Amino acid sequence: MNIPNILTSVRIFMIPILVGIYYLPWEGRYYTCAIIFALAAITDWLDGFLARKLDQTTPFGAFFDPVADKLMVSIALVMLVASYANPLLTIASAIIVGREIVISALREWMAEMGKRASVAVSYIGKLKTSMQMLAIFILLGSRPETTSAHVGEAVLIAAAALTLWSMYVYLKAAWPELKTKESNEK
Repeated sequence: MNIPNILTSVRIFMIPILVGIYYLPWEGRYYTCAIIFALAAITDWLDGFLARKLDQTTPFGAFFDPVADKLMVSIALVMLVASYANPLLTIASAIIVGREIVISALREWMAEMGKRASVAVSYIGKLKTSMQMLAIFILLGSRPETTSAHVGEAVLIAAAALTLWSMYVYLKAAWPELKTKESNEK
């Protein structure tokens, strides 16, 4: 266990704390959950930075870092969908979670073919991630039906649009391999 892997593990352990606090009958839960989510986002950046800087990349980190990210985002979105009961927020959340499933499967498949580099993280993917982290931070820190909650919803919808765009970019990059595989099966 090195520092980057400890940070990834801490992020995973933050998930049940986030969920527990979110459902407490306490006014301060919104700000506390936003802070927990922000800390998780910071540890996501920090563990990757330290792993590269200290040359401490490991198979554990390579596997669990994206798992921790997807768990934290997916669980936060599920909680928000339940609390907000807003069709647009639900659709945006479904797009974000659905894209993560599709791209994770695509990356795994491409890795099996030795072509993982063709579906590496793009600039659009990074922008999408930043927007969705900001949206979730705002939404967790806001009581539903407030002005800040509406801002968070708008940012999440913009993040969902970027999510679709980034999925298109990844699928377009992988299309030659998908098409080759398809024609080889015929």
